[in-house]
Order: sequence, then C-alpha cells, then structure tokens
Amino acid sequence: MATIKEVARVAGVSYTTVSHVLNQTRPVSDAARESVMAAVTTLGYVPSALARSMKSKTTGTIGLIIPNNANPYFSEVARGIEDSCYAAGYSVILCNSDDDSDKQRDYLNMLLTKRCDGIILATLDDIDSALLRKMKVPTVLLDRAHKDAAIDISIDSVSVDNVAGGALAAEHLLGSGRKRIACIAGPEELAITQARVSGLRKTLLKADKFLPDNLCIYSDFTSAGGYAAACHLLDNLPRPDALFCCNDLMAIGALRAAAERGIAVPEELAVVGFDDIELAQFVHPTLTSIAQNIRLLGQLTAQFLLARIATPELPVQQQIIMPELHVRDSSLNRQNAHQEPSA
Repeated sequence: MATIKEVARVAGVSYTTVSHVLNQTRPVSDAARESVMAAVTTLGYVPSALARSMKSKTTGTIGLIIPNNANPYFSEVARGIEDSCYAAGYSVILCNSDDDSDKQRDYLNMLLTKRCDGIILATLDDIDSALLRKMKVPTVLLDRAHKDAAIDISIDSVSVDNVAGGALAAEHLLGSGRKRIACIAGPEELAITQARVSGLRKTLLKADKFLPDNLCIYSDFTSAGGYAAACHLLDNLPRPDALFCCNDLMAIGALRAAAERGIAVPEELAVVGFDDIELAQFVHPTLTSIAQNIRLLGQLTAQFLLARIATPELPVQQQIIMPELHVRDSSLNRQNAHQEPSA
C-alpha cells in the first residue's frame, strides 16, 4: 500500500505539501495540486482514516448494538439506521450482543475504544447506567432500552408504546368475538414483555375478562419459542380461541403448531403478533400484527443521534411512538373469516 511519502516523491513535492493538498489545510499552487493528485491516482494511494480522525477528532462511524441479528425486526431497524447514517456520510459498525449482557458490555467498550462519533443501543434492560453516565459520546437508546434508565441518565431515546400495543391486540380480539384469549410472551424479565402483557391484561379486565397465569406462557422471541408455547396451550383443554404473541416470530411458530393439530386459523383460533416484520405478509394465513413502523423507528433514532452529534447542547429528546393494528387473515372474525383483510 502506497504511503504519503511515496506520493510526495512521485509528485516531486514535499510531504507537507501533499498533506495540505489532501487535507485542504493550506492553499497550494495549481501545479502542485495537479502533481499530487496525479501521483495519488498512479499509486492508488488511500488516505489513512486513523490519521484523519486524529486530526479532525471524528471517525465518520456510528456504533450500533442490537440484541439478536437473527430476528428480522432488528435487521429491519438496523437497515433504517444504516440508510439514514449513510446518507449523512457515516458508516455503521454493527454489533450483535446475542442477548448476553457481558458481550453487550464488551462491545460497548470496543466502540468507545474505536472512538465512534455516536452510539445507538438497542440493548438488554440491564444497561450499565454508570458506564453510560461516564461516556462522552453522543448516545441514543432504542426500543428495548428501559425508559426509566433513559430518564435516569438524561439520554436521548426512541421507543414504542408497548402497553398500547398490548391493548390494541386485546381490543381487536375481543371485538372479533374471541372468548378465551391466551398470551405467548417474551422473556419475563424484559420490560417490553411486561408492558405488552400489561396492556393485554388491563384491557381484558375492562371487558370483565382476565388472563389467568396458565394462559400466559413466557418464552423467548423466536419461532421455536412460540411453537413450544403454542403446543402447550393448544394441547390442554379448554383450548384458547385466540393467541396474542409478543412478537411476530413467536406468532409464526404458533401458526405451525395450530396447523400440525388441524386447528383452523382464524375460524377456530385467532393469532396476533407484534412488530409487523415484512415476513408477516407472506406466511399463510397472513399474520395480523401490532405494527411498529420499523423502518421509521430506525430512521428517527438515527436522526436523533445525528442531531446530537451536530449540536451536543440540544435538550434531551425522548420519543414514544404509538403502534398500529394491521389486520390480516390470521385473526378475522369467525363469521367473516373469508372476507378481505383491512391491511
């Protein structure tokens, strides 16, 4: 790989002249500039990003930590973030914590070492608040970061109203005539799981119904987890006539469990997911889901971070986005199971 000294030798100018041309730090003659740029082209010289970052005190990089890159939800969020950051001239370093708090901490320290210009954390609930307080890097908490942690350390955050999402699911299922509603929840220790289940429970209570403990199964946010939980619920009588799953992957697993048992969806069993990943429109039957507008969520998070980088003294921004119900075939009213879905 060519060095700046080789460029200077080929161009017949001094090392400092090459530096001034490349970094635009001082005017040089047109002849000198042309000689330097010709040498750069001939040698295929690529300026050192590290050297530039040391001078500018920026790296042009954004760090992004997500809990699970196998989950399409996080892939779609990351795409929204990457699109916005790329358009603004930043590259994104993607880190997958695998829902491991130690790995999450190690990645955070690594991103700080690499002097990223900003960091987005779509992380576990057990955020190291002490570390975040010490950080001098612009940071935004996304989605699974607990809202209380964001408030406690006065940090920008973007999240979805998960309680409202659970309530939307309950209202829809009650409105479509379902009587025995069960829930396949995510990990019990996660704040978003608690919020989604809470929204479901409260809305059922308003309709003089309740969610018994044996009809709420905590699992993980995977298709396998949803499948296993659905098998348990569907193999015990009396069987539920509706399942609210706390993400779409678990709902897809539940659809398989119902199909294996010959349970017709939606005639005998309604299924509702959460996230509205792209795949929800392509499973059979198409999946009703509580939509987060995932791409917009990622874009808004990136915008918050880019604004914080540009203007560090901005007031703290904490945005909560309202979810929407997208009705598809998996939860139509029994009497209208063959009608066209509304979304």
